[in-house]
Amino acid sequence: MNIREIAARHRLLLGGGIVLGLLGAAASLAQPWLIGRLVEAVAGDESLAWPIALIALMFTADAVFAAGHAYLIGRAGENIVHDMRQLLVGRLLRADTAAFARLDRGDVFTRVVTDTSSARIPLSQALAQIVTHGFTVVGGMTLMALIDWRLLLLTVGCLGGASLVSLVLARRVRRASLTNREDTGAFGSGVQRVMSALSTVKAFRAEQRESERVGGLADTARRSGARVHAYSAMFTPAMNVGTQLSLAVVIGWGMTRVATGSMPLADLTAFVMYLFYLVSPLVLLFLAIGQLQQGRAAITRVSELAAVPQEEAGPAEPVVPARAPHAGPGPAPAVRFDHVSFGYGEDADVLRDVTFTVPERGLTAIVGPSGAGKTTVLQLIERFYRHSSGTVQVGGTDVAAMPLDRLRGMIGYVEQQSSLMRGTVRDNLTYAAPDASDDDIARAVTLAGLRDVLAALPDGLDTELGEAGHGLSGGQAQRLAVARALLTRPRVVLLDEASSHLDSNAEAALRDALAGVAADCAVVTVAHRISTIAEAERILVLEDGRIRADGTHHDLLATDDLYRRLVSQQLDAVGAPG
Repeated sequence: MNIREIAARHRLLLGGGIVLGLLGAAASLAQPWLIGRLVEAVAGDESLAWPIALIALMFTADAVFAAGHAYLIGRAGENIVHDMRQLLVGRLLRADTAAFARLDRGDVFTRVVTDTSSARIPLSQALAQIVTHGFTVVGGMTLMALIDWRLLLLTVGCLGGASLVSLVLARRVRRASLTNREDTGAFGSGVQRVMSALSTVKAFRAEQRESERVGGLADTARRSGARVHAYSAMFTPAMNVGTQLSLAVVIGWGMTRVATGSMPLADLTAFVMYLFYLVSPLVLLFLAIGQLQQGRAAITRVSELAAVPQEEAGPAEPVVPARAPHAGPGPAPAVRFDHVSFGYGEDADVLRDVTFTVPERGLTAIVGPSGAGKTTVLQLIERFYRHSSGTVQVGGTDVAAMPLDRLRGMIGYVEQQSSLMRGTVRDNLTYAAPDASDDDIARAVTLAGLRDVLAALPDGLDTELGEAGHGLSGGQAQRLAVARALLTRPRVVLLDEASSHLDSNAEAALRDALAGVAADCAVVTVAHRISTIAEAERILVLEDGRIRADGTHHDLLATDDLYRRLVSQQLDAVGAPG
């Protein structure tokens, strides 16, 4: 669904609002003619009851139709904004990981929140105003032509120059608005960058520098915004000059013709009133054209974000239970990499011809120097990225052919930095399983060694956490993330440096928990700590994107120089004096 299709979904509301606007415009156009007839009645000493009653009826109808028009158009606009935001949020949540990583977070926020609000103007308000005010202008000029076409030609001549200037200004408003949207997005990105690293900013005394840098972005947005307002502000004066000049000419020439008897006073009164009635619609018409041009910039930005590439969900298939007990003659591979290669974009491959298997149960550790591709292996298992060649299988099925819901329902993933959210401990714990039973929650809490932590919190599972889990220590937050992964009873548990923020006691508790989990499913961990590595049934050594060696801790100590060096560095770091 695109932006125009969203607007089309609300065409009944928009159409109803436009119809009421047209009826109101018709009632408004009838008023000068009725006032002219009132002048004739006064001049002819006729009854004034019916002219006054009809005028009052047209005033009332105009007010009722205008209120209904404003309500329906406003409601349609809000519905369009709601649908656009729903569309964008849905597409962002399902965006391809590589494509999403290239997006600027602050600009994304600006497009989702600000640009969607601006986009409703051309899709609802400006469109309705162009139709209704355009009808008023055309209808009014038609009636003016019927009264006196020569006066109308004089009026159009005076208004033509102002209209041309307004059209030029409309194009400039659109260009200036697009620039302002981009500048506002850059400012939002700058604020987000600083706020996400506030501790770093404070630690390195960079408050003044960052304040000046973000202030510079704000100033750029201010200046481009001021240009938009400058061009927009010229609309009304430009039209006023034309209308005021035409009014002066019409009254001067018209009164001369009334004095000579070539034009009735009632016709001049109606003509002048039509001119007065046209001033506001004509100005609003060109303002709506300007808003349409300005809103097109927002529509363009929203449409660009809506076009972000999506993850391929794979064939439709209902989510199945995470795993069933293996009934084969031997341990089936939980994960298999078969000659897998992968690179980020046009960069050199991060993984090159990687082949290995992970058994149905047990702990498998992946080690290697920084940049070897360890985290990338986990991301390919989760299908955050698509491998460029080879095959990745989970539970004997190619992940490329597996529905994402099923694949990720089989995997419990714990990132290097625990991704907790604002909310209660319970909200974070049950994020992947909102309907988890109390027994399942207790099991996950126990396995992750969180019982004592929860007992010490003021409200236990209902304790409120701040942004990124503020209120828990790094180690506690990481254990909560581990418990969240274990709650779904996954077939494969992926741990990306899950013990890096834990102290020795907490790590030992988690290590014991993982031993119990590994007896029932496959656990794949990226780790540096020798205590975690040494207890793995199998260790894969990665170097420069290739599997250099694999085996047990004792085997690799005896056969692989790189592994021996990594272990030695870890032991030296542990034994170094504090």
